[in-house]
Amino acid sequence: MADYAIISLGGKQYRVHAGDRLLVDHVATAEGKTFHPDVLLTGGNGKPDLSPRVQVTAKVVGSPLGKKIRIGKYKAKKGYRRHTGFRAKLSEIEIQSIGGAARREAAPKKEMPVEAPAKLPQGYAEMTIADINEKSPGWSAEQVEAALDYERAHAARKGAISALEAKREKES
Repeated sequence: MADYAIISLGGKQYRVHAGDRLLVDHVATAEGKTFHPDVLLTGGNGKPDLSPRVQVTAKVVGSPLGKKIRIGKYKAKKGYRRHTGFRAKLSEIEIQSIGGAARREAAPKKEMPVEAPAKLPQGYAEMTIADINEKSPGWSAEQVEAALDYERAHAARKGAISALEAKREKES
């Protein structure tokens, strides 16, 4: 079964998954109706198929206008000025299925609790970089190492990492 597909609409190519919503150039299909765009490639699980025999089903959800583009012409010293504008007609589509596989609702992601190591200073996760710079001189070497490990694994704040590494270098 295909996880994603590359479709062609209006001379442009889009990589789509089931359930995706896209803004594309105007499609001649009426709002609320479905259509089948050209499928160029399907893939998933590391197995792309360059000659797919699957069908992608897309539904036209709406027909908004694009962003207004302002065009101005001007010729110096001639008094010639012209202004005009343009708004592209677009279609909002929703990919309902790829190869007959209906859209699956994403399972809610379970947040894993972030457990701070026992050696980490009290309230470290809520500290700002300024707090870390201010309070790190009073920490033991174990606390500094635990804080460095935490930063590399979770937050990756460059300022905090450099302050902790500087503190570690002073102790060495």
